[in-house]
Amino acid sequence: MAEYSHLSELDPEIASLVADVPQLVIDEDSLPAFRQYLTGLAIPQLVRDYEPLLPESSEYTVKDHQIDVGEGVKVLARSVIPTPRDGEAGTFPLLFWIHGGGWTVGNLHMDDYRLRIASVKLRLSVVNCQYRLAPEHPFPAAVDDLTAALKYVVSYPDAFSASLKKGFIVGGASAGGNLAAVLSWMAREDAFFKETPLTGQFLKVPSVIHYKAIPEKYKSSLLSWEQNKDAPFLPVQHVMKFLEFYNAPPADPRVSPLLLSSHRDLPPAFLQVCGLDPLRDEAFLYEKVLKEAGVPTRLVVYPGVPHGFDAMGGFGIKQAVKSREDFNNGLQWLLEVGKSC
Repeated sequence: MAEYSHLSELDPEIASLVADVPQLVIDEDSLPAFRQYLTGLAIPQLVRDYEPLLPESSEYTVKDHQIDVGEGVKVLARSVIPTPRDGEAGTFPLLFWIHGGGWTVGNLHMDDYRLRIASVKLRLSVVNCQYRLAPEHPFPAAVDDLTAALKYVVSYPDAFSASLKKGFIVGGASAGGNLAAVLSWMAREDAFFKETPLTGQFLKVPSVIHYKAIPEKYKSSLLSWEQNKDAPFLPVQHVMKFLEFYNAPPADPRVSPLLLSSHRDLPPAFLQVCGLDPLRDEAFLYEKVLKEAGVPTRLVVYPGVPHGFDAMGGFGIKQAVKSREDFNNGLQWLLEVGKSC
């Protein structure tokens, strides 16, 4: 997609930040330190950035759940439920959210405060779910954990003050966006969800194709892999290493949903895409494939900023402010379009 090459031109607002960020090497030896950096420094800073934007604590309830996903494994899920207002029934549409981190790092704290804001503003019940991480728990552990957790939430909606008939969205960022896209088609195929189909999917900077499984017909459309090879925060070498840790068969649609034989009847999709991201063009291509299959879509792109820019020190720049506004607007659009599907 050569027409998107201009999107790789660095946004001047983030240039100084990018210049100060060292290009990290991620491998088996450095992974523990990288995890510690995220949990000890990067995520706490993001939490502090979001804190002034939080609604009053009286406007919502937060509760942690340990969900049994089988074989003695439990995963942590955090629910956020708006405090009912006058005239509200006390049940809300549901957003099931999945954090990013290359299937290898991260936790639910990455998006916690963003989701609290969305819950109150949009009157959403939110379930923010963790999953076992690679390489200790390689593919398909994450898919299996989240499928079981999603089914649990569907089975016990009252525990989350959720009414799935009002809206049922699955979403995530980065690897979480990949997993959200995967759950969207798995739910389409699974009779368990027949009475409670998904009404939307939110894909924030998603990965949708393993680089080792790109069909010849798509190669000319995926130029950002080369254009953004050395991009800040998420260069190609990091994507390759994360996929190595995940250890999924490249052509398996549970890691490469772009390769599905049919994308028809998938839920409406909202996508957020960064221009200076190796994953940029696969998101553009996925939106095109969904649209051609009759799926309602909406996509917003942020030129000249790298993958995860708004969570890695760029919180205050104009495009980060717009990204946060678009996050809520995208969820609102999915709630509205889902009613007509």
